Amino acid sequence: MDIQNPVIQLCIEGTRAEFEHRNHDAQQCYQQAWEAHTDDYEACIAAHYLARFQKTPQEILHWNQIALKHANAAHDERIIDFYASLYLNLGHAYTLNNNPIEAQKYYDLAAHLGLLHQLD
Repeated sequence: MDIQNPVIQLCIEGTRAEFEHRNHDAQQCYQQAWEAHTDDYEACIAAHYLARFQKTPQEILHWNQIALKHANAAHDERIIDFYASLYLNLGHAYTLNNNPIEAQKYYDLAAHLGLLHQLD
């Protein structure tokens, strides 16, 4: 991951703000990252983080779908290691939307890539 990339830097800053419980600042960083993206790779990363701050399950699902759409369009080897997290988040989003069949599909895809879903 190129930490010099402006979109990545904004996502790192947003994550730091999240860990410091400055959620408004984090959301602003992720929104700025989305607005600054210049390609599908950057759009995928920004949407992935932006999904975390959506207010409704439908919006969470929507942004996770956007992230996956851009990952698939990126045709960039930098995105390969990101798929497990994308799938896990999509599984969670489908769970929030009461769609256990789709959720399990994405949990299985994440597990296939080595990221297991822990049941609550």
